[in-house]
Amino acid sequence: MPAPQEFLNYIDANANSFIQRLSDAVAIPSISGDWAHRNDVLAMADWLNGQLQQLGVETQLSDLGRHSMDGHDLPLPPAILGRIGNDANKKTVLIYGHFDVQPANKSDGWDTEPFTLVIDEKTGRLIGRGSSDDKGPILGWLNVLQYHHENKVPLPVNLVFCFEGMEESGSEGLDELVERESKKGGYFDGVDCVCISDNYWLNTRTPALTYGLRGLSYYKVTVSGPARDLHSGVFGRTVHEPMTDLIALLNTLVGPDGNILVPGVDEMVPPADEEEKAIYAKLDYSISDIEQSAGAAIALSSDKVAVLMGRMREPSLSIHGIEGAFSGAGAKTVIPAKVSGKFSIRLVPPQTPALVDPLVIEHLEKEFAKLNTKNTLKIENLHGGKPWVADHRHWNYEAAKRATRAVYNQDPDLTREGGSIPVTLTFAESLGVNVCLLPMGRGDDGAHSTNEKLDRSNFIEGSKLLGSYLYEIADIAK
Repeated sequence: MPAPQEFLNYIDANANSFIQRLSDAVAIPSISGDWAHRNDVLAMADWLNGQLQQLGVETQLSDLGRHSMDGHDLPLPPAILGRIGNDANKKTVLIYGHFDVQPANKSDGWDTEPFTLVIDEKTGRLIGRGSSDDKGPILGWLNVLQYHHENKVPLPVNLVFCFEGMEESGSEGLDELVERESKKGGYFDGVDCVCISDNYWLNTRTPALTYGLRGLSYYKVTVSGPARDLHSGVFGRTVHEPMTDLIALLNTLVGPDGNILVPGVDEMVPPADEEEKAIYAKLDYSISDIEQSAGAAIALSSDKVAVLMGRMREPSLSIHGIEGAFSGAGAKTVIPAKVSGKFSIRLVPPQTPALVDPLVIEHLEKEFAKLNTKNTLKIENLHGGKPWVADHRHWNYEAAKRATRAVYNQDPDLTREGGSIPVTLTFAESLGVNVCLLPMGRGDDGAHSTNEKLDRSNFIEGSKLLGSYLYEIADIAK
């Protein structure tokens, strides 16, 4: 049963007011990773909670406790739990989203003020921090609710909401909430499936459904030696230098071809069969798309399937930076006393941080021993998350496929993504139900970058998609 034409017409007719609501949301700088903006995150929670209540959703703010950030003891933003509908004859769909955003300053290279939504009439882009990640998608659900509330039209399913304000900072406190509320009698008890709109199309042309996400293990490796920074003219070639040792260690982690050199990590993942490879071959994506996104012709291979599997279904290891090293202007000739390298491994099933960590630690310790250095080594896992893969043949995905065809008149790409949304796996494991990632934005939205945007067409058509998805679930459930 496709969504009523009246619903689709309503979304079109109210597009400008929906964009104004997005502008109001973007104006709240709800940066979870900056303690100085914690009150803004709390204000965003209050604003969103009020919006939901105005649209007929019964809500409660769930206290997640406190935490320490940069030496400050802070309240965690409350999770917003909401419910509308309690019809035993209808499916119950849990909707997740987050209302916090990444840091942004115009001095970072933005062409506009990050927290003022700018409408580019020529391109249709809605430019502002959080427009695509994840305020636009959250408000897409509110747009759906508004039609049903104003026109007194019953929703085709029961809806349960879980919106949080710490996703960009590790979702602190959320796993415990989900696990607790998923138990019998909990807030999420009785949920039949989960839908998350916090990801993106693979490109700018083709809508997508995402059925897998890579996990993450993030490491910090510190090499220490002298009691203080030293003058290279006095101490060069007289002492073991921490920077030299660290560079040697980092060079043993990954090859220029992307192969992970830590024994056992790549080998843990079984190869793809021909059926799986065919999924990647069908995707509307090319080597030129990859290189256009990267801004240079630097793809590891000319084989589209190999490169896409490298992004989606194989692990990767990336070196992110070095702390304690000289990085300023000029020609400082210091020997740093202590340096730390940071790198991460994106994980895929059956890998988990618990399985990969021992391999990484053993490898680094062995390679460090080979250096015969008098410096000391410290290895830390700063954070991690498990990978997730869902059954894309499940009725939850079939409903999303039907909705995509109804709104966009084309089949969606089936994708696994390289990024991580740890709560996805938490919902899947705690509730024991299928989780579908149904993106609103395009692959060029620049969610964590400067000039983040959401195309007007994606916001409006995406709102239709979310509503249509609910109607298709109701139809499948008959």
